[in-house]
Amino acid sequence: MRIVVLAGGIGGARFLRGLMSAAPDADITVIGNTGDDIHLFGLKVCPDLDTVMYTLGGGIHEEQGWGRPDETFTVKEELAAYGVGPEWFGLGDRDFATHIVRTQMIGAGYPLSAVTEALCARWQPGVRLLPMTDDRVETHVLIDDPDGEGRKAVHFQEYWVRLRASVPAHAVVPVGADQAKPAPGVLEAIADADVVLFPPSNPVVSVGTILAVPGVREAIADAGVPVVGLSPIVGDAPVRGMADKVLAAVGVESTAAAVAKHYGSGLLDGWLVDTVDAGTVGEVEAAGIRCRAIPLMMTDLKATVAMAAEALALAEEVRG
Repeated sequence: MRIVVLAGGIGGARFLRGLMSAAPDADITVIGNTGDDIHLFGLKVCPDLDTVMYTLGGGIHEEQGWGRPDETFTVKEELAAYGVGPEWFGLGDRDFATHIVRTQMIGAGYPLSAVTEALCARWQPGVRLLPMTDDRVETHVLIDDPDGEGRKAVHFQEYWVRLRASVPAHAVVPVGADQAKPAPGVLEAIADADVVLFPPSNPVVSVGTILAVPGVREAIADAGVPVVGLSPIVGDAPVRGMADKVLAAVGVESTAAAVAKHYGSGLLDGWLVDTVDAGTVGEVEAAGIRCRAIPLMMTDLKATVAMAAEALALAEEVRG
C-alpha cells in the first residue's frame, strides 16, 4: 500500500509514528509543511520537517514534542551576550548542527528536497520525507500593530512562539506559495498513492499551507483515491496548540464539523471525529463526507496506532 500523508509538526509526526505501526509494510511518503520555515542567525530553520525527522528517527524531545533531548543552549546564550536575537526562539546546540548543515548545502546549490534527503540519511525515519516545495514560502499573520495604528504582518513563528497567539489574527498568508512549485516527487507520490491522509495537524498553517502550493490540491482531488482526515479539534477546542486562533482568521469555526467542511467534499472523502463530537457525524455526512466517531486523543502509541488503523479502515470503506 502506498500512503501519502500531509504533515505539519508535532501532531503530524506523532500520528505518523502510529501509522507506521498500523501499516508496517506500507510505502509512506510524507509531504511536509515548509511555511513555518524561518531564517535565524543566518541559518535556514525548517521546524516541521525537523520535527518529523527527529520524531521518526528517535531523536525528538518526547515531552515537548520538538527539538532534541538532553539539549544544551550554549550557542544561544553566547549570541544573547553579543546582543544578537531573537531570544524568543530557542535553538539548542544539537539542533544548531542540523540547521548549519542544511544552510551550507543550500548555499552550495542543493535544493531543499535534496538537503532533506541527505539529512534523513542520518536519521532513517522510515518514510520518504519531501518538503512541499523547494521554493521559499513563509506564513505570515496579520495582527494589530501594538506600537501604532493600523495592522502589520509578522512571521508565523513570531505570532506562535513569541506572542503565543495572544492577539487576534486578522489574516493568514502563505507568502510566496502562489509562485511556488511542488518539490520533485510530490505530485508523482500523490498520483501513485492508494490513499491520502490528513493527520490531526493544523488545517490552516500546516495542511492548508501545503494545499496552497499550486497543483497539490488539484492533484489530490484528481488522484481518484480515498482522502481521509482526522480532526485536530476535539470538543470545540484544539487538541494541542492554538489552531482556533488561525481558524478564526480564515472565518472557520473551531469545531470538528466546520474543519471538515473547510476542506470540502471536493477534496475530502472521509473524516474522523472524536467520540465527544459524535453528534456532528450527521452534519459532516450531510456535507458529502463519510464520517465516523472514534477516540482521537494520541495519549500513547497504542491509541495512535488505533487512530491510524481507523483512518485506513475508513479509506477502504470509502473505496467501496
